[in-house]
Amino acid sequence: MTRTLLVNEVFRSIQGESSFAGLPCTFVRLTGCNLRCAWCDTPYAWTEGTTRSLASLVAEVDRIGTRLVEVTGGEPLLQPATRDLLSILCDRKTTVLLETNGTQPIATVDPRVIAIMDIKCPSSGEADRLLRENLSRLRPRDEVKFVIAGWEDYRYAAEIMHVHRLCERGVPPLVSPAWGRVDPATLVRWVLDDRLQARVQVQLHKIIWGTERRGV
Repeated sequence: MTRTLLVNEVFRSIQGESSFAGLPCTFVRLTGCNLRCAWCDTPYAWTEGTTRSLASLVAEVDRIGTRLVEVTGGEPLLQPATRDLLSILCDRKTTVLLETNGTQPIATVDPRVIAIMDIKCPSSGEADRLLRENLSRLRPRDEVKFVIAGWEDYRYAAEIMHVHRLCERGVPPLVSPAWGRVDPATLVRWVLDDRLQARVQVQLHKIIWGTERRGV
């Protein structure tokens, strides 16, 4: 393991989102992102980071010792060695999550990895960057997340769920209110009124620790 990655931070916390919310999790946040979402909550991950060997990174994850690991960013698939890291982590018999913005091909990601595709809605300013072929490659173990900042975002998310038959294919769609942009109760009302088969989620880590703290 001589390859390297530019790493923003590694920390142990609880999973704040997805169907794994609330579980202890080790997060490996990589540096670099090809998007500049209007409501991005981790802009420090665009450029801040330290070059790490895969060996040292895996050793740290092993030392922390959780059974759930998420590789996130930024956009982790921008770095070629990320795919190696994911496979090595899977070899550790841990559950490995990959949070990706859907703009990079997922076809070559280790099939043991659970992809959580964070599809950008219109309010992000980056909705047109989605690599649509990725949607057809999602498997029942994968998940799709939409951050909703208003009605236009909600309708966009509902259309993608319908057109790509996410529920019928067993790919759980997740919708979450953009922090400070839309009232969670409003999003719940839209989902219930439409009988939309989606899981409403909130960002537990922000509720518990606030919006400014890193490493949680």
